[in-house]
Amino acid sequence: MDNSYQEDHIRSYLDQLHPMTSEEIASFSAKLKIISLQKKDFFLKRGEIQNEMGFISVGLIRRFYINEKGNEITTGFNKEKEYITDYPSFIRQKPTKYFMQCLEPSIVVCLPYEVIQETYEKFDNGQLYGRLMAEQTLTTLNDRIEGFLFNTAEERYLKFITENPDLVNRISLTHLSSLLGIERQSLSRIRKKIAAK
Repeated sequence: MDNSYQEDHIRSYLDQLHPMTSEEIASFSAKLKIISLQKKDFFLKRGEIQNEMGFISVGLIRRFYINEKGNEITTGFNKEKEYITDYPSFIRQKPTKYFMQCLEPSIVVCLPYEVIQETYEKFDNGQLYGRLMAEQTLTTLNDRIEGFLFNTAEERYLKFITENPDLVNRISLTHLSSLLGIERQSLSRIRKKIAAK
């Protein structure tokens, strides 16, 4: 992997963080790892311990679990400029209950758990970086929970397409209906109703 290729993806990660000192940039850059994944590859599987925080530079990853009936239940999609993690399990270094699978070829910037912990201690902004990563992942999780508590199926769909217009043509209706917690046929009816307005 050539240096300019690595630098582009590392820069896409660093640009998401609070402004950094040259010392912090040098320290982070030296410890980041770039991985390339193909469509259907897994970034993480149930039972594994996530040792590295992932940041998607290019691509799209679906997060799901398998329920007691053997069905895959989609809980989220992560695209470019977003973190990919089971954050509570990552922080506790416990096995995840989720699968994270690429829907497209993806390039992920990985930062090891021990480096994150070291950063908290070593740099003045270390705690801030950790907070920013946590806020993004936990806000996404909270939004999903509140969607089920307070919104109808149609409202959840409208919110999704409003907030993610770039994803509508990148994901299947099956995965989207699973995320929204509705049957695929119901989603099709909702889409037709909205299109007829």
